[in-house]
Amino acid sequence: MTTDQRQRIEPSYPKDRTALGGPRLGPLGWARWVWRQLTSMRTALILLLLLAVATVPGSVFPQRSVDPVRVRQYFEDSPTRAEWLDRFGMFEVYSSPWFASIYLLLMISLIGCVLPRMRQHARSLRAQPPRAPARLSRMPVHRRVELDAEPEMVLAAARETLGRRRFRLRDAEDGVLVVSAEKGYLKEAGNLLFHIALLGVIVAVAAGHLFGWRGEIIIKEGESWTSGAGTYDTLNLGPLVDETDVPTFTVRLDDLQVEFESEAQGAQFGQPRIFEGLATVERAGEEPRQRSFGVNNPLSVDGTSLYLLGNGYAPVVTVRDDAGDILFSDAVTFLPQDNTYGSDGVIKVPAADPGLGFAGGFLPTLDISEAGMTSSFPGLVDPALVLTAYEGDLFPEGRSQSVFSIDTESMDQVMQADGEPSRMLLRPGDTLEIPGDRGTIELEGVVRWGGMLVRHDPGRLPALIFAGAALTGLVLMLAVRRRRVFVRVDVGGTLTGDGADPASRHTGLSIAALPKGTDPGLEALVKELLEQITTASGARVPERTTTTGGRDEDER
Repeated sequence: MTTDQRQRIEPSYPKDRTALGGPRLGPLGWARWVWRQLTSMRTALILLLLLAVATVPGSVFPQRSVDPVRVRQYFEDSPTRAEWLDRFGMFEVYSSPWFASIYLLLMISLIGCVLPRMRQHARSLRAQPPRAPARLSRMPVHRRVELDAEPEMVLAAARETLGRRRFRLRDAEDGVLVVSAEKGYLKEAGNLLFHIALLGVIVAVAAGHLFGWRGEIIIKEGESWTSGAGTYDTLNLGPLVDETDVPTFTVRLDDLQVEFESEAQGAQFGQPRIFEGLATVERAGEEPRQRSFGVNNPLSVDGTSLYLLGNGYAPVVTVRDDAGDILFSDAVTFLPQDNTYGSDGVIKVPAADPGLGFAGGFLPTLDISEAGMTSSFPGLVDPALVLTAYEGDLFPEGRSQSVFSIDTESMDQVMQADGEPSRMLLRPGDTLEIPGDRGTIELEGVVRWGGMLVRHDPGRLPALIFAGAALTGLVLMLAVRRRRVFVRVDVGGTLTGDGADPASRHTGLSIAALPKGTDPGLEALVKELLEQITTASGARVPERTTTTGGRDEDER
């Protein structure tokens, strides 16, 4: 074969369609091509994977909406790197344009995937099952027997049996001894329900992010707290939420009951057993109501939920000057650092001149050993407050700082008379002199505090409903089998052989089944249908039958 002959048989098409005389792809054509690519299932899976990967930086780098203090510290430690990371939105991942773009493209892709399939499924629900193929023996599962019954009786028994098993039947046609049946439409319906529910979850989560907000507070026993934009310890508003949208209500923490395992041995010793509380909720125009709450039992006020996240101890401390005047008196929150509730905290006394600051720890059950002072049990068995004192400028250059730390760079540690750093150990009721005639400090008692998460999420309930719908769709996808069954009745000659009635004519019954995908139970289904149709028609199966055409067939 010459080169010219080969080129005529296998022409090499140029890449440019216009060289073949074809139309140039216009803007509408490109738009259709882009839409087909975007709405393909492969693109949806890629976007779903990209969305999962895009959440990784949110767990690696501190986020402004969660911990602005750490973000500020990151800028101080690595200003150049932090500046570049901030340009790419690494400190606000879930509000960044690139994350929102992936989210939006995934929604569009899912909508484009689901809508055509919904139309196709609706058409298949209205359509009848397909006609039976000419050769049922080519089906994956096929059985044939010969019965000594009238063909019409066998055909009626087949339609009745398949209908009773909830198969959709093709309308009967005069003179056609064939039954076409199909079932399993719920499988595709479950598939569509799963994808629609997945889309609903995405929309609900997005709505919760846009219109929701969350705040964190610490309330001590006996204290009242009023909700407001400026009263939260931390407050994160959604992009479409204004500070005026935060509802106003008052919560008073009446009691916080916490119990720990004190009699168990090993790892169970000291484990928490009860976290319960009582709070009085008051709203404008309503009578105050006392409600109980717990870890999995939040308070609900005006569509806002208050969850108990944690608890700890707040020593009640009073600081006086050398003249006996009170400079500070309040319950100070100390944050637990371990399972035995050994807690760290600070006490700031800006009214002193110069300012006084105390840093140290609170130990619910004091245990003194060679390793130092620790807490051996989280309950209040032998509480003690261990402090060291500093004096100087508590707020250098007016910079804001955490209420749980002291900037000691502009302060001096208070020394004892022997030149050693001040060390003070107080138990409830103790009063100690602050070295250098700076006054006294007294530990009056200890109260508990509860850490509360206040959250308003309008997408929470819809997300739960859609998640349940997705689970239902997934169960339907996995449990329902899509099957087609075809039954053909053949009219033959008279039966001969043992037990045959010479006056009857044989009827050939063929049953074939076709699955969509894999179906290990299809063989058993065909066998059951064969037995049920035979029984319903009142026929019997001879041991051996012979047709008038002379073809012998052993029954199976």
